[in-house]
Amino acid sequence: MKLAQKLLWICLLIPIWSITGQITPGIYHANADNVHHELKINGNYLIHSVYEKSPAKFIKTLGGFYTVVGDNLKVKLEFNSNHDADGLTELTLPYSIMGEKLTLESDQALSFTISGETQQDLDGPWLFATRGPDNGQERRGEENPRKTLKYLQGDRFQWIAYNTETMKFFGTGGGSFSSKDGIYTENIEYFSRDNSRVGASLQFNYEIKDVDWHHKGKNSKGEPMYEIWSRRK
Repeated sequence: MKLAQKLLWICLLIPIWSITGQITPGIYHANADNVHHELKINGNYLIHSVYEKSPAKFIKTLGGFYTVVGDNLKVKLEFNSNHDADGLTELTLPYSIMGEKLTLESDQALSFTISGETQQDLDGPWLFATRGPDNGQERRGEENPRKTLKYLQGDRFQWIAYNTETMKFFGTGGGSFSSKDGIYTENIEYFSRDNSRVGASLQFNYEIKDVDWHHKGKNSKGEPMYEIWSRRK
């Protein structure tokens, strides 16, 4: 085999993760004993959510900023729904990649498969800023430890309310979403505060103004709402 061909094959065999120092962004799924694991990864941030689909039952979620160090993911957690029980603020997760399979070693070895890539309006991380309309009122900024993060990627959404200083966890919910032509729809697949909310579909109007997402409609209780979310930098 010619030298150029050998070099090409060597390049193809080196995972892109080892070149970039990051894992390919996307939504990863794994199932074990009727428990569904969803891993959202984008840039240097990841969220791992665990729940049962039938019957619906939320189990846990955690997330934060990660780096790749050798064969480990080092995660500095921003939130951890089990923090009161386990006290975890950092994680070291051995990982390996074989083809399209991402395996994480935690309490058990989980083999994740990446789902197809989908791009939509509103993709990305957002932080709750204020109730609308915008009349110049004070906003809850990035520096505020009390945060509500809404993370949209592919066709999956998740909101998480937490405090980065105390690691107090207030709640989360998530599932699939669509955002197109000013209409944003959430289909709830897990909800930490009330498993009976699973299966609900909520529709809202949205508009992007500068770096803000103006979000209008009715909440899961049928009450009118107007929220302003700011894109996280």
